[in-house]
Amino acid sequence: MSNVSLSETSDRLTAATPPFIEERPAPSRFSGSALGRILITQPGLIVAILVLAAVCFAALFPDLLTAFNPIRGQGGARLRPPGLTHLFGTDNMGRDLFARVVYGTRQSLQAVVLAVGVGMAVGCAIGLLAGYVGRWVDDILMRLMDVLLSVPMLLISLAIINALGFGMVNIAIAVGIGSIAGFARLSRSKVLGIRSTAYVEAALFAGISQGRILAKHIIPNALGPVIVLATLELGWAILSVSALSFLGFGPPPPTPEWGQLVAGGRDYMTTAWWLTALPGLVILITVLAANRVAQALAGRKVINT
Repeated sequence: MSNVSLSETSDRLTAATPPFIEERPAPSRFSGSALGRILITQPGLIVAILVLAAVCFAALFPDLLTAFNPIRGQGGARLRPPGLTHLFGTDNMGRDLFARVVYGTRQSLQAVVLAVGVGMAVGCAIGLLAGYVGRWVDDILMRLMDVLLSVPMLLISLAIINALGFGMVNIAIAVGIGSIAGFARLSRSKVLGIRSTAYVEAALFAGISQGRILAKHIIPNALGPVIVLATLELGWAILSVSALSFLGFGPPPPTPEWGQLVAGGRDYMTTAWWLTALPGLVILITVLAANRVAQALAGRKVINT
């Protein structure tokens, strides 16, 4: 028997021994959680969500945010600048501007939600019908949407308001009709892509009803991008509703509403800048917050497909 050297024995033992695997400590619960990542990497998104939550809270519970009456003013407190007593100052009738902005949130938010709801419901129905049925139905509906897109939305809204009359409900309907084409084109494109997938074709060959295919496959898979567009439309609807109310198509005075508050302070720009600047700043911050949330939704892989 031949003698084996000590070095050869050591080499054989090393080759037969599995490599040592270093154990790494498990990541902490906070660093691995979705909330922790958002707090660290996207603080702007948290601020945007808090802004929208504050707007919704003001619309639902305005009396919890201010003790002043938005309608009745104080004769001795006219045109006071912002301060500790009146955060946004007072108007020419001595009414607290912060209270009017808070109570006007309900008017504006109701109109915005109704406008986006009208545009999304009607537009998605048109897009679903055009994309799923196809043929001449698709051609007719899409040509109508092209005509709607060729006209500026503000002109469409003004024409509808002149036909329906003034008021926040009519403003919301007019703004919603102006956004139908965008929802219709988006939903149609998603339905066309989903309709040609293998699982939808397999469901058709299996004899599953058209209604069940729409409810189980088409609509749920096309809903993500529509939600993103609806969030984006919130910002546009806020601007449109405020602009139409600024032009005088909104509720009659003294009912507070954001666009009307901006219009009411334009005669006092040189002496009381806060009457226009502060309600306009509230509108701007709300629109930016809605756009930031929509950007975050669009960045998610589940929706951005």
